[in-house]
Amino acid sequence: MFDNLSAFRILILAIVCLPFMCGASRAEDGYDLWLRYPAMERGEARQYKAAAKRIVVPAAQSETLELAVRELERGLAGMLDAAPSVASDAKRGGNLWLVSGDAALPQGAGIDMAALGPEGYAIRSVDGGTVIAANSDIGVLYGAFHFLRLMQTRENVTGLDITEIPSVDVRIINHWDNLDRTVERGYSGASIWDWHKLPDYLDPRYEDYARALASIGINGVSLTNVNADAMALTPAYLEKAAALAGVFRPYGVKIYQTARFSAPMEIGGLDTADPLDPEVRAWWKAKADEIYELIPDFGGFLVKANSEGQPGPQDYGRNHADGANMLADALAPHGGIVMWRAFVYSEHNPEDRAKQAYAQFVPLDGKFRDNVLVQVKNGPIDFQPREPFHPMFGAMPKTPLMMEFQITKEYLGFATHLVYLGAYYEEVLSADTYAQGEGSTVAKIVDGSLQDIELTGVAGVGNAGSDRNWSGSHFDQANWYAFGRLAWDLDADSKDIAEDWARMTFANDDAFVRPVVAMMMESREAVVDYMTPLGLTHLMATGHHYGPGPWVCDLARPEWNPCYYHKADEEGIGFDRTASGSNAVAQYEAPLAEIYGDVETTPENLLLWFHHLPWDYEMKSGRTLWDELVMRYTEGVAEVHEMRETWEGLEGYIDQERYDQIVAFLKIQEKEAQWWRDASIAYFQSVSGRPLPDGVAPPPHDLDYYKAISHPYAPGH
Repeated sequence: MFDNLSAFRILILAIVCLPFMCGASRAEDGYDLWLRYPAMERGEARQYKAAAKRIVVPAAQSETLELAVRELERGLAGMLDAAPSVASDAKRGGNLWLVSGDAALPQGAGIDMAALGPEGYAIRSVDGGTVIAANSDIGVLYGAFHFLRLMQTRENVTGLDITEIPSVDVRIINHWDNLDRTVERGYSGASIWDWHKLPDYLDPRYEDYARALASIGINGVSLTNVNADAMALTPAYLEKAAALAGVFRPYGVKIYQTARFSAPMEIGGLDTADPLDPEVRAWWKAKADEIYELIPDFGGFLVKANSEGQPGPQDYGRNHADGANMLADALAPHGGIVMWRAFVYSEHNPEDRAKQAYAQFVPLDGKFRDNVLVQVKNGPIDFQPREPFHPMFGAMPKTPLMMEFQITKEYLGFATHLVYLGAYYEEVLSADTYAQGEGSTVAKIVDGSLQDIELTGVAGVGNAGSDRNWSGSHFDQANWYAFGRLAWDLDADSKDIAEDWARMTFANDDAFVRPVVAMMMESREAVVDYMTPLGLTHLMATGHHYGPGPWVCDLARPEWNPCYYHKADEEGIGFDRTASGSNAVAQYEAPLAEIYGDVETTPENLLLWFHHLPWDYEMKSGRTLWDELVMRYTEGVAEVHEMRETWEGLEGYIDQERYDQIVAFLKIQEKEAQWWRDASIAYFQSVSGRPLPDGVAPPPHDLDYYKAISHPYAPGH
């Protein structure tokens, strides 16, 4: 494969920027994500050139190993303005060795290969250079990206002793893309899958996407919406999916597909989809055989059933385990898995929506097949700006529970609001469930270590679309990046991840990185303050979820009304989930049940999630609840204003094109934060009848003005 290395290196040098083109003045549109390799300053480059002059690779080459070499050549040529030589003859010496599988390690590497598992890798400094070693070629590719990241962030690449093993098996992006290229909760343009042109035309963007996924250790993609279309399982569309699988395979990314539960009726000609019916079971087995004939490494099915109108086993008097196990049995001979979503609730169930998933799934603990992952959202409602962790985590010790995060910001201002979700993910993963005493964190349940679970996974609802910058805004790329890094290492520090991302995506100057990272780490609290402070939730306008709508109380489904969640009246505000209310606190282990059940010990950031309190309840600040609520809304706007001023003070550190777009988006965010603040205060004041605290500006319009604002064509709906 490397017969004409000189020509190949010339090509690499031609496609990366020349040193005089790589400064902050060069316009960038964000397409390169965090995989930019701009030239280092001459003094910086000098210390790295000696570490990467010659790459030694195994004599036998796979496509994946070729990708690792290509990435190293691309990155090193870009950053150092000098492509390394590549050889498979270790006797000639080298200073960057790639070792895969049974290939011999350089002397002194001292790597325990058995401990790395199928995807892990080690990076070790040895006499004369560095070894990147793994048991698989995909592990070597992951290690190559890590080594380049060290250089991108100007870390020392001598004296290295790095071992990386992923926390979970399945690290997957869930696309909510429809076959017509619309995207549910998508704010980044149309779907990147051009189904009409597949399988005959493969957009180069597909490979760029796979490369980005591999760079952060993501190893799976489900292609279509969980509100599934059975047509995706027809032969024509399976051929299209097979073409995508061929692009993704060398990058270690498996294809998964959403399965509509009623598919045997809609495309199979059966009269039922009852999971215990022998003909239905035979149909799914035949469908699985058909899929694996086309896609031998097909990952499996993602299923949304009996939720928000989707068909499921309960339509036939069966339970979720019956449905999941039927599909699991069809996939098991091929090594496939089922990811069965626990996002279930019903308008016919008068119980607190926050309790319904737990009530349906916990009694089924231990009844799912070994190749079933129950996929649970991070909180009990629906990706809100802040929720307590889902009480199912810790309550099903015999069942693999897969974390589901949202990367696309459905409830957090869409693409234009700067909200770094890495801190949010870390907050959830580090939460203590007390399932087996103190220290039983959500992360330990997800990675299987607490309850000795073998099959593990983390899913993120993706935000990549057809926009040139992939995510709709430059800062939203950070959430995709942080998801991948935290899915690989559930105990990683979100601030460290933010710093890596800022250096790789923008610039390495500490004077730029420090304020940007501080802004990112504060951004989530800002959005909580101007949208849903003190544990309020689901106050968004209905349907599209764009903008405030706390006054909406008349929808047919009660649990779609914001009034259902805040329960504000002239006496007070908040949802009573204590023993005197819905008793949702009982779904948490002790001592959390007692902590959340007592207003004095409930954290103030979840106060109104668990308690209905009078407006004059005294807060820790000494203010009344009403005054504190108003102040939090006001502080949220001020926090966004500070973010905008911080960013505007950083002009010149990065290219003008990206800088200007971020300025524009922060102005939008500040304007919309003010809208949230004013509309929410106007409504809650109309309910409470309380005066505003001294010195606080009133909303500039009356409540009717805010109620009249309409956005029927908000994106992603």
